[in-house]
Amino acid sequence: MFSPVPPPVPAKVPSVSVWTLSIPVAMGYVPLGMVFGFLFVQAGAVWWLALVASVLVFAGAAQFMMVSMLAAGLPVASIALATLIVNLRHVFYGLSLLERLPTSPWARWYLVFALTDETYSVLTTLPSGTSPRQMVAVALLNQTWWVLGTVLGALIGTQAQVPLVGLDFALTALFAVLAIEQWRSAHNAAPLWVALGSYTLAQILMPGQALLVAIALSVLTGWLMAHGREPIP
Repeated sequence: MFSPVPPPVPAKVPSVSVWTLSIPVAMGYVPLGMVFGFLFVQAGAVWWLALVASVLVFAGAAQFMMVSMLAAGLPVASIALATLIVNLRHVFYGLSLLERLPTSPWARWYLVFALTDETYSVLTTLPSGTSPRQMVAVALLNQTWWVLGTVLGALIGTQAQVPLVGLDFALTALFAVLAIEQWRSAHNAAPLWVALGSYTLAQILMPGQALLVAIALSVLTGWLMAHGREPIP
């Protein structure tokens, strides 16, 4: 007589500290948020509008672009269209996380809204069994750092002319840290080499649109590599 086979024990999901995951992002978001808040006020806007922009827009590079466009007196429709184009890449971020997004409508929509480059990089390194609540907590905490930096920079900008030269390097350092974490998580350096090669080629072919061309080349190369590994029917 055979004894019943016990059901397989599900693998235990490693404990994830939201604070630990968000600290590297905070190191970049707080100083960069300060630069945005400072520049926003220096462009002639009231400080609380900088806060509103970081709460309702939360688009990083698009917010910096918005400062110069507001200072130039461009209409809101032009600013909205430019923001849409700059952040169009986030559509692909969301598509790659569809199966892991929360089922709750509010949590789902917020995570889609708050899916910045840095937040996406952190979320894609999480274990597959990470709860949707923790994913939302990471996104919310990351936005909190950006909002905090924005308020500090805006308040400083209303009181004094303080040079913030050099703080923009924080974004470069942040992306370097996130790229290393992605490589350590995937154990595959191919994406890094593809990105470097694409940007080098884009600088040679179209230096004025290097970033856009490099993104397109990287996506195309990734698609070709993925389809190249598929078995031939």
